[in-house]
Amino acid sequence: MNITVKGTIERRDIGMGAWALVTEEGTTYQIMRGADKKLLQSGQKAEVNGKVREDIMTNAAIGPVLEVNSFNLI
Repeated sequence: MNITVKGTIERRDIGMGAWALVTEEGTTYQIMRGADKKLLQSGQKAEVNGKVREDIMTNAAIGPVLEVNSFNLI
């Protein structure tokens, strides 16, 4: 399922660490590994378009995994 969401990028210190997008509504998505490093800056606000990957499980288990297709920094 493709979605577009706005939120804040956060670094979570769980296991080896994970990146998350916390939306304005309070939903947390784990950003899939391999996302553009320009996006991965804690505290940064962004609008992200991507695919929710229901076929992937992670050790962090902080929310659904979001495979980023594109983003705009806000």
